[in-house]
Amino acid sequence: MSTEIFETRESQVRSYSKNWPAVFEKASGAYQTTEDGTRYLDFFSGAGALNYGHNHPELRDLIVDYVANDGVTHSLDMNTPPKRRFLQTFEDIILKPRNLDYKVMFPGPTGTNTVEAALKLARKVTGRQHILSFTNAFHGMTLGALSVTGNSMKRRGAGIPLTNSSKIPYDDYFDGDIPDFIWLEKVLEDSGSGVDKPAAVIVETVQGEGGLNAARMEWLKGLADLLKRHNILLIVDDVQAGCGRTGRFFSFEEAGIVPDIVCVSKSISGYGLPLALTLFKPELDVWEGGEHNGTFRGNNMAFLTGARAFELFWSDDTFQNELADKIEQLRTGLEQIAGHVKGATIRGRGFLTGICYPNPDTAGKVAAECYKRNMLLETSGPQDEVIKVMPPLTISSEDLQKGLQIIEESTLAATGNAGEPSRLRPPH
Repeated sequence: MSTEIFETRESQVRSYSKNWPAVFEKASGAYQTTEDGTRYLDFFSGAGALNYGHNHPELRDLIVDYVANDGVTHSLDMNTPPKRRFLQTFEDIILKPRNLDYKVMFPGPTGTNTVEAALKLARKVTGRQHILSFTNAFHGMTLGALSVTGNSMKRRGAGIPLTNSSKIPYDDYFDGDIPDFIWLEKVLEDSGSGVDKPAAVIVETVQGEGGLNAARMEWLKGLADLLKRHNILLIVDDVQAGCGRTGRFFSFEEAGIVPDIVCVSKSISGYGLPLALTLFKPELDVWEGGEHNGTFRGNNMAFLTGARAFELFWSDDTFQNELADKIEQLRTGLEQIAGHVKGATIRGRGFLTGICYPNPDTAGKVAAECYKRNMLLETSGPQDEVIKVMPPLTISSEDLQKGLQIIEESTLAATGNAGEPSRLRPPH
């Protein structure tokens, strides 16, 4: 069917549809199907909003039944049975087993909404204005979130100066040549440094848009300890890396830290429906009623599917253990593929992993070759030099291996080595 209306009426600001011009009509699990019946293996997962795949049947049926019975769809922050179920299930299955005590705020439906709420709360609690963030960070597209984002192209879109924030080096920014936090610790302890004490530091444990840089656990622990000593709040942006994407529900669990504030969105609804949470320690709950609000906070269908996703996937260790096996399969496969290209390295953690190619143009060519082979794969990094591999967490081992084969074929085609034999070995 015609795509003319997209070209003539929709703004040039669109991006994904330019690289993937197909018209997708249906979706199930790890696949999307176009109007002409072509199936695409989806290693994009709605930019991380579809951790459990497309249209999980049990979650889908919940929505259908709820709407068919005239359930409340829109409720701002009013009380509803779906919100009760979501909060209770989140407490019982996610927070309590991890010994986490967080107040839950529904700031608005997107990732940038939860970041804005976190920054606003940190400034209100501390009475300080400045926020520190990291090189190559990405936290959203609204003004506050852009102020702590590193990408120059995205920052230019603001159209005004982005103030009250500074950038500091992320883990391994100097290739390990300079001790971590040496600058930050020095200026915080030196009253003559001229650097204002910040309200908070915001960090991604894996920089999803910044090139899949993954912080070491000891680095995250060191950051948390340093900020605690100086009474500075730690905000972890878990919008893309959370909800199991790195192997555990929260991406910071492995580091053994407890952030003061956590930003969650994308897959928290379990179904790709808009929902975001800002989590914070109870003593930080200094809001006045209505001081931060929004029309689309009460997405009751997202509450229903989110609660059921907790029950289906996180009520015990079964899903997490299965995921660990597939994470190993993915990383091993990517390492074998990277062996085809001298200087290529593996980036990321869990199912937020990829390959960084020495020639920055290669990743885009690989993604284009994947699309020719009916697979959706995006790029990451300041020069789009990394392929970003994000299959659904529920993908079968067989489909995961199929995707790896497509990536290998695409890498060989993109680098002019199409005749080279495969290096992929079957998973254990």
